[in-house]
Amino acid sequence: MIKPTSLEHLAELINTGKHVLFFTANWCGDCVFIKPHLPEIMANFPELSFVEVDRDQFLDACIKMNVMGIPSFIIVDKGQELGRFVSKDRKTKAEVIEFITPFY
Repeated sequence: MIKPTSLEHLAELINTGKHVLFFTANWCGDCVFIKPHLPEIMANFPELSFVEVDRDQFLDACIKMNVMGIPSFIIVDKGQELGRFVSKDRKTKAEVIEFITPFY
């Protein structure tokens, strides 16, 4: 899991390659619920890189990308958004895998 160190680093990641952006925060109960499943989810998609975007650290990026709820998953390829998984419901490992599979 890649953790960007600055807005510039995050922008560089978004604009180069294919990534799954995982928007999260330490205080988010649903984020804490899905986080332990991420290593297994990532193992299903070894050719994708996963980027953990802390909502509090990168609030401006979240606003720019219209990420209002967390956890959220957005797949980007060279700056283009391919899809997003956002819902008010708690996300399960199976749902996240099902979301990513068509883009893999």
